[in-house]
Amino acid sequence: MPLEVYDTKSRSKREFKTLDDGKVRMYVCGITPYSPSHLGHARCYVAFDVVHRWLESEGFEVDYVQNFTDIDDKILDISTSEGVDFREVANRNIEEYYEVMDKMNVLRADHYPRVTETIPEIIEMIGILIGKGHAYLADDGVYFEIDTAPEKFGLLTGQTLEMVRSGAGGRVEKTGSGKKDHRDFALWKLAKPDEPSWESPWGEGRPGWHIECSAMSIKHFGAKFDIHGGGHDLRFPHHEAEIFQSECSTGSEPVVGFWMHNGFVNVDGEKMSKSLGNFWTLSEAFEHHPPLALRYALLSVPYRNPIDLTPEFLDEASSHYGRLLTAYSKSLISGKSGIDLESASKRFTEAMDDDFNTRSAIIEVQGVVTAEPSEEVASWLEENAGRVLGLLPTREEVAAAREEAGSAREKVADVVDSLLAERDAARGGKDWSRADEIREELSSMGVTVEDGPEGPTWRLD
Repeated sequence: MPLEVYDTKSRSKREFKTLDDGKVRMYVCGITPYSPSHLGHARCYVAFDVVHRWLESEGFEVDYVQNFTDIDDKILDISTSEGVDFREVANRNIEEYYEVMDKMNVLRADHYPRVTETIPEIIEMIGILIGKGHAYLADDGVYFEIDTAPEKFGLLTGQTLEMVRSGAGGRVEKTGSGKKDHRDFALWKLAKPDEPSWESPWGEGRPGWHIECSAMSIKHFGAKFDIHGGGHDLRFPHHEAEIFQSECSTGSEPVVGFWMHNGFVNVDGEKMSKSLGNFWTLSEAFEHHPPLALRYALLSVPYRNPIDLTPEFLDEASSHYGRLLTAYSKSLISGKSGIDLESASKRFTEAMDDDFNTRSAIIEVQGVVTAEPSEEVASWLEENAGRVLGLLPTREEVAAAREEAGSAREKVADVVDSLLAERDAARGGKDWSRADEIREELSSMGVTVEDGPEGPTWRLD
């Protein structure tokens, strides 16, 4: 079956076709680097990393652009409070983003444009919109006039502005002194005292939030491109504003072939939020779960669905990920021939061609993990769990970890075997309390015990 992708605008899965055969132009909205990256960022960029990987696996040449909004009210607030240049705030959080995403095996995009590097293109685009009658100069800046293209409103949400206004994440432009209508949004903000600013035909200032992505995508791709991605919360107002700006400035529509949006991250049933105290940066999350185990958890739910990161869900994902690593490690050194995995490969491909359904793809991985270790299993896991899903470390890293684990196992083997023998005796004497105490003692040593028909086995976590 051909690759089918869900398009937010048409609200349907459609056969994936590109503007140019064999080539994909993909733009994904990047972070505003005012603070360290968090679980919501991981959900988005892991999801689109898999899109990137699968398209390349299917033979497409992917040109991937992801921006950084490196000038913003929050960045300026932090730079003022710390008494440092705004670029220092942005740069340190951009570097932190690269660091944590590298740990999660997120491949680098081809281009990472920044707002501060795209000012000439932004100014040019605003001038075009003014010249075509879609924007106007007010006392406090330049605004896009929604009423000049009313047919474009609600193309992603299917709702009126008033219906979705409360869900816009607090970033809808508030009515200002110069606005003609509360629905209009800022393209250029005239400078306030002591703020960073750039020269423009309308006075010194800086770009509004939405115009940056339109200018960057047109700079890299021209008037049309294939995929535009981002979080579910960006549909309105950000992405709908992009449609207004890009299509009205270029006169070309649709600007995007497929609009793709990943679901929210919830923690214990509630949307992740600093105000609720359930907000995790990725560095904090890594203290509890290895980066690739966290990636495994994120891919266990289809990208469009919300995901609830409960402790139980994360622990289960970590356990499955541990089994994957064990199976891969054993298969690398087995030297045996094994089962035919053609059927598993077919189902894996069908899953990925069904709007990048990583949940179904991971079920196939879990099935292969249970097979007897063999060269075929190692190769299958490298191709699918590794190259496509990005879940495996390199062979060299696995070998180093195996050597380290073997050394660590030798150091505790006598103690563990002694405790397991004592636990077996306690269970035989129905001293369940002592048996549980021993399991807890082993757990505190980082030892996981699994009871089977042939007796207990153990591993170091």
